[in-house]
Amino acid sequence: MQNHIASQTLNQAFFASEDVVGIASELIGCLLISEIEGKICSGKITECEAYRAPEDRASHAFNWRRTQRNETMYDEPGTIYMYICYGIHRMLNVVTGPKNLPHAILIRSIQPVEGQEWMLARRSMKSIHPSLCCGPGNLSVALGLGMDLNGLKFGDQSPLRIAKRSPEINTDMITATPRIGVESSGESASWLYRFVLNSSQFYSAKSFTAKYL
Repeated sequence: MQNHIASQTLNQAFFASEDVVGIASELIGCLLISEIEGKICSGKITECEAYRAPEDRASHAFNWRRTQRNETMYDEPGTIYMYICYGIHRMLNVVTGPKNLPHAILIRSIQPVEGQEWMLARRSMKSIHPSLCCGPGNLSVALGLGMDLNGLKFGDQSPLRIAKRSPEINTDMITATPRIGVESSGESASWLYRFVLNSSQFYSAKSFTAKYL
């Protein structure tokens, strides 16, 4: 990796705060970098969702639920939490907060920056389009992310890194909305825990999001 990007990599301390919602907002515009099978790909994070246990009914760790599937959520801040959704989609999350406080952020979409040729090949696409890396399942395919990443840490020595966002991204460019697909989670469904970079076209659920722009 280039030295200037490495020097900007977010460390464990960034993810250690108990304010998972604040961290999710701060991740918008940051650079997500994958290095899988020697192929470096990166993209600006344009959409993510916070999940705040134990009171969040949409969280896998609601009411301190602890299972083989979600055990990684109880790990140290900055841990990669991968899980399978609908038996198909691989979902990339970063664990936040102190160890044993199971907060997590689902990274839903990125805007490609580097390695587009690898992303296109993995998605069997011929040209860059917002659907390339929009939605967490598509994102994982485009970046080549597998379940073997579960439990690893984000960082300079990891296949996954997150670099600080550039100064031109400001809070006016970030929109908060309810999360996607959590309609059955009671009052938690209305919480504004999803964040979108509204200056980009690379995010999912556009018709839903338009109500909040």
